[in-house]
Amino acid sequence: MADTPGHRWHDMGGRDAGPVDLSQHDFALWEKRVDALMVICSSKGHFTVDGLRRVLEDMGEDAFETMTYYERWVASVNQNLLEAGVYSIEELGRRMEQVARRGATYGEAAEGTADA
Repeated sequence: MADTPGHRWHDMGGRDAGPVDLSQHDFALWEKRVDALMVICSSKGHFTVDGLRRVLEDMGEDAFETMTYYERWVASVNQNLLEAGVYSIEELGRRMEQVARRGATYGEAAEGTADA
């Protein structure tokens, strides 16, 4: 996709990307949460829009081909929070394990994970 000199995969400027779907749609709950997380964390000074964009642009072409818009945003928010020292990679790993033990939905929480 980076076939235009001076352009990277995320830069669609001047290229035919097909028609734009202008119809309204509902966002999934997790997408709304990603948006809220981004607004809250940036308003607390953990990162700027430039920081978010830097991470998005550095993800590589595969991310733009395989990840959804909000998957890329949550990855960028996470990377910026790690860089800001809000939490460590170890803390994130422990928390992800706790969440995984809950099951596919909160209603399927395994016993003994009250600390999660």
